[in-house]
Formats: sequence, structure tokens, C-alpha cells
Amino acid sequence: AAAALTREGGEDAFRRLFRFYRQRDVSDLRGVVDFSAPGVQVFRSQLSISSVSDQDAYRAGLQPVSQWKAYGLNGYPGFIFIPNPFLPGCQRHWVKQCLKLYPQKPNVCNLDLHMAPEKTIDLWGQSKEQLRRKGSSKREPRSLLEKLRWVTLGYHYNWDTKKYSANHHTPFPSDLAFLSEQVAAACGFRGFQAQAGILNYYHFDSSLGIHVDESELDHSRPLLSFSFGQSSIFLLGGRKREEAPTAMFMHSGDIMVMSGLSRLLYHAVPRVLPNPEGTALPSCLDQALPSEFPVGSVIEHSSEEDWQVCAKYLQSSRINMTIRQVLAEGQKFPEQSGTNGEGKAPSEDSHQENSRGKRHKPNTV
Repeated sequence: AAAALTREGGEDAFRRLFRFYRQRDVSDLRGVVDFSAPGVQVFRSQLSISSVSDQDAYRAGLQPVSQWKAYGLNGYPGFIFIPNPFLPGCQRHWVKQCLKLYPQKPNVCNLDLHMAPEKTIDLWGQSKEQLRRKGSSKREPRSLLEKLRWVTLGYHYNWDTKKYSANHHTPFPSDLAFLSEQVAAACGFRGFQAQAGILNYYHFDSSLGIHVDESELDHSRPLLSFSFGQSSIFLLGGRKREEAPTAMFMHSGDIMVMSGLSRLLYHAVPRVLPNPEGTALPSCLDQALPSEFPVGSVIEHSSEEDWQVCAKYLQSSRINMTIRQVLAEGQKFPEQSGTNGEGKAPSEDSHQENSRGKRHKPNTV
């Protein structure tokens, strides 16, 4: 059925495929590219091994670049897929940061739009006991962390104007900047500057609408995407919505790089899936960190107590970090008037995910 929809083409072929994979009863996923068992559409991509020292890779929690596998897709120049290059235990650091640290002020999240500031100061502290005790009943009230949909970092994306601005900026996390710089360099983009991040928090009933990431002023630099937790189907299309997309799996630890001609393509996430191993969490998240890391490592040990909260969250969730360079070297924002970077919750065709296919409204959680 998916193949037939792909061949049809025509007006908004992308949306037809999106709706097809969005269906809860779709069980035939043979048409979805799986980079753990690459097929005919997939080829090996060359990485710039000499651009990242083994020491810097270790400091970022990554295997030496010489041990990574990287793939491209026929018909998508500049698209690079790197199946989980993280060292054992290191994904846990990024999960904890996304749940415990990055949602803190001065960063911005969807809950800020309809809750008093004092209510969103410590989402982790207000949620951890509730999450730890959480059972399997869908009727249990959701914690604030489970109501988290997005967090913005660095230059904060304005969901109303779909722009960034100089006057709505907070310091970008140094650990995430270092990770991003190493991955970009390994893909041939030395000097990449992590200036903005959008973190999306998905559950099994979530999706990410069809959109293009074009708000950055410099499109010559790549878009980096990191995934943790449960798996998803990712759709990568063309420059027009009439072009049918290619479906692929994204699993925990996978990294996707959109650069060159693939930097401005339509893409979406129609569905979040349980990890293919059939376990509560993928096995790559079972391993704890080794006892020692290189001097200067950005990876921190998580307490067992903190990881229990993260693990409970991830049993039904997926976290995605997308990192961008907004400005070219020496570039400045054009003069803007009347925008402060605040914005309402985004609609279906945006970076924002949807729950049960409905649009998030600014005045609801």
C-alpha cells in the first residue's frame, strides 16, 4: 500500500504517505529503510576521520570516527545517516540533560506559554516522584515532564514569525555545542557553530508535522538531528510536497545530518514506535557509563536515582535534539521591529509534534 501511494505522486503525495504511516493499525513496514540492515537505496558515506581526534570523540561520548558507519540515500545529496556512534552509557547523559537541565530557565519550553513562570522553574523536581511511581494505566495524571513538548536553546525560535532574532537569545549549552561540533566536523563541516536547538519530546501518540527548516539565515551549514529512546518513522521528501517521501527508521542513538541539497527538503515524523528489540528500553540504554572518562569530557555520570526517572520516561517516549547554525561567520540579523521571540505553540506544519493528530493550542497543555 505504501509503495502504491509513493508511485501515485500528484498533489501533496507527502501528506498521503504521512497519513498512511500515521495509522495505528499499519503493520506492514517493509517499505521503511532500516539502516541497521541497509538495502538497495543505501550506500556508504565517507567521513572526515582526520577532522576529529579520538580524544575529542571520547570527550563527546562518541566512538572514534574511524569506527562509525555512515550512509547516504540515493536521490538525497548531502543526507548522512549515522547509526548509533555513542560509547556505551553515554546516551544516558544526553537524555538526562534533555529532561533535567535543558528545560530549566532561561531556556524556553511550551509550558511557559500557558503557565505562570514560578510553575515551570523546576519541571524535573516536580515530576520525578510521580514518574518513578508511574504504572501502566493511561488514566494516571501526567507529570509536567510528560506534558513537555518542546524546548528551545540559544537563539529561541519564534513559532509565530518562524524567525530567530538577536534579542531573544540565551547561552547555548556548552556540552551540546561540543558534541555537535564533533559530529559536524566528522561530516566535513569544520567550524560549525551550534547556535540554536529545538528539542522535541514525543510519546507513542505523537507526530511531527510536515515542514522545512529554512528559518536559519545560513543554509550552507548542516542540520544535525539526535534521537534517544523509542524508535520512529522519519519521512524525507523533496523541495515540493508533490514529491513522495522516503520512509526510514530512527532508533536510539542514531544521528541524521541534512546538508547541501538535502538541507531544505520537506520532512516529518508520522509515528513513534516501540523499539524493535521488543524490550521496555533499547539495549543500548541498558549500559551504565564506564568509571573513567578523559580529562575535559562533557559527559557526566548520572545517579542511579536520576536514571530510574529517565528510564521510566523513555518507556513510552522519544527525545529528539535538532541543532542548527543560524548565522554565517560575521553575519548579523536584519533589523526587526515588534518581535520579542515569544510565540504561541506551533501548528501541524511546523517543528512541533502533534498528539493524536490534533493541533496544540496555545492555551492548553
